[in-house]
Amino acid sequence: MLLQIAVAILVGLVFLALGRREALAAAAGAMLVALGTALLSARFFSRLDGAGMALGRLLSGMLLKWIVITGGLVVILFHYKLPPLAAITGLVAAYAVYLLAFRFKG
Repeated sequence: MLLQIAVAILVGLVFLALGRREALAAAAGAMLVALGTALLSARFFSRLDGAGMALGRLLSGMLLKWIVITGGLVVILFHYKLPPLAAITGLVAAYAVYLLAFRFKG
């Protein structure tokens, strides 16, 4: 999750060359993934009772994560009317870090 926050800052700084709205959209898109990952982790690691309960918490955490990401993206794009390319680029960059973290983990 810390890598995703770092990517959010980095993407925001890169898009700052195009303008404040683009930088805000890119950073917000990346932060949505970090927030979703935090909620998934909090949900999954809340208690460890058994395999069935762990699977249920994992699935409900994933559902919560995707609700946060899609709902946040809708708010960014339609409510605040921020640039969609910057928001989606930030989202993809943060999610790429999420996938790469699993690839290179021990």
